[in-house]
Amino acid sequence: MKSSRVCGGSVRGAREARSRQSDCATLNMYMSEITLRIPDATMLALKTDAERVGDELRLAAAMKLFELGRLSSGAAAHLAGLPKPVFLAKLADYGIDSFRLTEDELGQDLESA
Repeated sequence: MKSSRVCGGSVRGAREARSRQSDCATLNMYMSEITLRIPDATMLALKTDAERVGDELRLAAAMKLFELGRLSSGAAAHLAGLPKPVFLAKLADYGIDSFRLTEDELGQDLESA
C-alpha cells in the first residue's frame, strides 16, 4: 500500500490523508525549522538521502527527549511525525520504556485497581 507524507509522517490511504490535511496546515503554520549541517562523509556512511536522515534524526531526538522526560509521548510522536501508537512501538523497538512508573507507584496503582 502506498503511503503519503502528512505533517512530517506517513499516512496510509487518501481518505485518512485528506482528513488530516486541514489540521496539518494549521500545525505547520506554527512550526520552526532547524538546519543541521552533516559532513558528507557521514551521509556517505549512512548510505541514504538527506530526507531519510532528517526523518531518522527527528525520531532519535523525539525518543531521547521523551526518555529524558522533556516531552510527553504525544508531543514526542508529533516531533517524530508519527502517530502516537507507532511512536510507542518504535520506543519498544529501541528498548526505551514507554511507562515511567516507579516500583512504589506501580504498587499503589495495583492496590487501587
